[in-house]
Amino acid sequence: MVRLSLLFCLPLALIATPTQAKVCTPTWVAGWASSQFLPTGDAALPPGTLADQTLRQIVRPSISGDRLRVRFSNLAGTKPLRIAGASIARARSAASAAVDPATLISLRFDGKPDVLVPAGADYLSDPVALPTQALDNIAVSIRYEGDPEQTSHPGSRATSWHLPGDHLTDDTMTGAASFDHWFNLAALEVERCAPAKLIVALGDSITDGRGSTTNGNDRWTDRLAQRLQADPKRRHIAIVNQGIGGNRLLNDGLGPNALARLDRDVLAQPGVTHLILLEGINDLGTLTRDAPVSAAAHQAHVARIIGAYRQIIARAHGRGIKVIGATVMPFIGNDYYHADARNEADRQAVNAWIRTPGHFDAVIDFDRITRDPARPDRLLPAYDGGDALHPSPEGYRAMGEAIALNLFD
Repeated sequence: MVRLSLLFCLPLALIATPTQAKVCTPTWVAGWASSQFLPTGDAALPPGTLADQTLRQIVRPSISGDRLRVRFSNLAGTKPLRIAGASIARARSAASAAVDPATLISLRFDGKPDVLVPAGADYLSDPVALPTQALDNIAVSIRYEGDPEQTSHPGSRATSWHLPGDHLTDDTMTGAASFDHWFNLAALEVERCAPAKLIVALGDSITDGRGSTTNGNDRWTDRLAQRLQADPKRRHIAIVNQGIGGNRLLNDGLGPNALARLDRDVLAQPGVTHLILLEGINDLGTLTRDAPVSAAAHQAHVARIIGAYRQIIARAHGRGIKVIGATVMPFIGNDYYHADARNEADRQAVNAWIRTPGHFDAVIDFDRITRDPARPDRLLPAYDGGDALHPSPEGYRAMGEAIALNLFD
């Protein structure tokens, strides 16, 4: 009794557990994403290519986390998309269909192995416990039932593999055919027990990575992701690439215009805090690609481009997002657009507006970084991918290296 009474008299602080349990507030953030749309022309697969097939696609999250969920898209579909099953695993490499079988997990949708994704909609899988490091290669496999309508990101610069039948748990997919596109795969979202920030890069083929190395992950956004992860103070910052080749601010091209896709591709991304906008070169080039236009038409076109920038800034600011403008890079010498002095004057006028303080929250001067000092209306030869418009892998690296990381603090 004496011993018990002494125990009751001890201060509570002395009998409490020596360490308090860590309180976790889970946070979802987009770790990887691709802009999905209706593929046309050569970007579309021949009918029947994916009918009753398993498609395995490799993606690379830009941030670490404890759990994952996949956002599947039927954006371009006119009827429900039947996914008969899906799985996720760590891939052996970026350029192989092989996965680590010990990490293979079957995905579920509201607890079920299959799902009907409504026409025009996205659908999130149930979360799975798959602790993931930033820049890991993650394989997502889809089992199609029937011949799906095509919703795609054609410019993946990443190889995908497909085989007839159910190969969701196949660790090698031996004999699979391949193509370099993503289908029905809009995002890989990461849950963390820590705060996170997200940068969305909205752009055209220069953001999408035309001229980068297939399976090399050497777009400018990839280099920025590597630099963020190499900095211990900034490993909580993710970046996703929402570039579309041929994209424009004002008119549809390959994929919907930037204003039309802003809500879905930027504002709806979980965790978004920053937007880097690199758009406008295709607007400038298409103005006179087929025929010259008047000086008044040039002036009006520049005004409309600037108006689109203003719209994007206002709508992003309404969500508390910091908007960083990137200057439009040189394209004199490109055979497709055959730009002349008037097109160059338009580019200079647009870039002058981008650089003017008070418009964007900050500026990344990709024009200054990539232009030839001897001929500033052209890309530096070392950074030219060969068409006087798209950078080489060296050019993309220079772009990614030049971005000040404190823009995201």
